[in-house]
Amino acid sequence: MKLTMPSLSSANLSFSTFLLTGFPGLEWAHQWISLPIFVGYLVALVGNATILHLPMYYLLAILAVTDLGLCMSMLPSVLGVLWFDARTVSLVPCVLQQHFLHSFSFMESAVLFAMALDCLVAIRFPLRYASVLTGPRMALVGAVLSVRTAAITAAPSLHLLTFNYCRPGALSHAYCLHQDMICLACSDTHFKRLYGLCIIMLAMGGDVLFILLSYTVILRTVLAIASAGERLKALNACVSHILAVLCFYVPALGLSIVHRFGHHTSPLVHILMGTVSVLLPPWMNPVIYSIKTQQIRRAILKVISLGKIK
Repeated sequence: MKLTMPSLSSANLSFSTFLLTGFPGLEWAHQWISLPIFVGYLVALVGNATILHLPMYYLLAILAVTDLGLCMSMLPSVLGVLWFDARTVSLVPCVLQQHFLHSFSFMESAVLFAMALDCLVAIRFPLRYASVLTGPRMALVGAVLSVRTAAITAAPSLHLLTFNYCRPGALSHAYCLHQDMICLACSDTHFKRLYGLCIIMLAMGGDVLFILLSYTVILRTVLAIASAGERLKALNACVSHILAVLCFYVPALGLSIVHRFGHHTSPLVHILMGTVSVLLPPWMNPVIYSIKTQQIRRAILKVISLGKIK
């Protein structure tokens, strides 16, 4: 089947209005495609809302809020396209959507870095863990991460409002992204593109670097433990975090590679990977941590069984 982009002429678009793209060539199957996305959204909603009821896990609670933010930033427009063919979006709502979507993505990266430090302290200084990572300090960490995210995402979003969009155009996904909107601007965007790339490299690239350094120290500490059983127990404590890191960064890296080197790839590949890269962490994180954490597992089972489990 030959894939075609949605027609712009029929949408009667103005220069401050954009056209969202669903799954080109598969418009007839949009409602069927929406089913797994909607079910996954419900799973993410229930799972992350359950984690929020466990105040002893501060970083997990922050991660759950971030995952819920990712879902709520993206799902309304995606389901609007798939269910109602609501493809047009004006400038301000589009800027707000991309702002929250990118903000929660940066926040997710920062939280994963903080959780790596949490694992490092737990394994490197197990006897001092409770005194080092206290509740107030965890709350302060959450506040610092929020301020950092707001600081690095505010300027790029405000810049989008100042651009001159002299022609209508279709965005490459069913939701708004910063790089898509810049491509449709007729203003000089070279500096803004470089600025955005630097932010990604310094923020997410820095988080990845510090996560790798943390696990280098963790691995050295674990290898110094004499007992094989204790080494396995220490590594097992990091499994959930490692899986969460992979669920977030691997799809994001794959999407980045496809965008830069897959110009001849089917548009469906770009759209599918873009959707997966945003929705996979909110879907998988509750599952990952419920499997490894007994309290979360019991809380989720209690919700499913309507409170019958004691």
